[in-house]
Amino acid sequence: MNRLNFHNNKTMQDRRCVCVFLPNDDTLNIIVNVKTLCQELLVQVCDLLRLKDCHLFGLSVIQNNEHIYMELDQKLSKYCPKEWKREASKGIDQFGPPMIIHFRAQYYVENGRLISDRVARYYYYWHLRKQVLLSQCIQREEAYFLLAAFALQADLGNFKRNKHFGKYFEPEAYFPQWVIAKRGREYILRHIPNMHKDQFALTASEAHLKYIKECAQLDDVTVHYYRLYKDKKEIEASLTLGLTLRGIQIFQNVGSVRQLLYDFPWTNVGKLVFVGKKFEILPDGLPSARKLIYYTGCPVRSRHLLQLLSNSHRLYMNLQPVLKQVRRLEENE
Repeated sequence: MNRLNFHNNKTMQDRRCVCVFLPNDDTLNIIVNVKTLCQELLVQVCDLLRLKDCHLFGLSVIQNNEHIYMELDQKLSKYCPKEWKREASKGIDQFGPPMIIHFRAQYYVENGRLISDRVARYYYYWHLRKQVLLSQCIQREEAYFLLAAFALQADLGNFKRNKHFGKYFEPEAYFPQWVIAKRGREYILRHIPNMHKDQFALTASEAHLKYIKECAQLDDVTVHYYRLYKDKKEIEASLTLGLTLRGIQIFQNVGSVRQLLYDFPWTNVGKLVFVGKKFEILPDGLPSARKLIYYTGCPVRSRHLLQLLSNSHRLYMNLQPVLKQVRRLEENE
């Protein structure tokens, strides 16, 4: 094939490469048009994964160590590096360096039965697996051992004495680093096989459900964290906003530790207001003088946070009747 013709072909010059990172560490390399909408790319990713229900998932780019979720009606080029937009294709196998995009859970649920599509549940489970490795719930250490047992059953199936012995899994893939440092790899490798054995006969899908449900009980797994500023002049963010599946948390940053200042369930959040860089929370039942005022650093972050918070709140409220039905079903089983 004539490379020169490709180079002069306008269609090829408008093509770009994106590398989509999946929660299970797989990647998808996709060739798109430079004017592709984010929605079109998300549909393409879901089609390739054979994922029928993608309403909990989104596409994100990392900016300043935060996942910024793409607005689906915007062009992909809004979020891309300048070089990616400028770089014209030089032929069928030369699309320039790829744009890095993450396919991950954008919204959280407290019960995996709310995710009807098994493929969606699989990728949601893997998203939580990555979150667990960063979790710091020191008082809930036993939960990480139970989660590891569910995950091993999901990943490897039933415990087999002639197959699952010694170092048949990597603790680093299942436990936060602080648990490994505290207990030691040998302790984990010695005790987890019996817990894995206890999950005998659980299908992978059932193990995913148990993992998802247990994760929802940990305070820092089903959460998105974003920096906040106390005032406009602050250079280093002294606050963190935690968007949980049940509401909003505000933390004071003390070194590398977050100290909880406020915890607002969705039912107690009266109103959220973003004006430019300013972010206001008006708790329900409190006088307007008690509103909390913070700053996001830039209007683009304000818009992103408002959309993410509003959509999360709407989804939570819409799922409550369904969640009640699911709980009744589980009680009757």
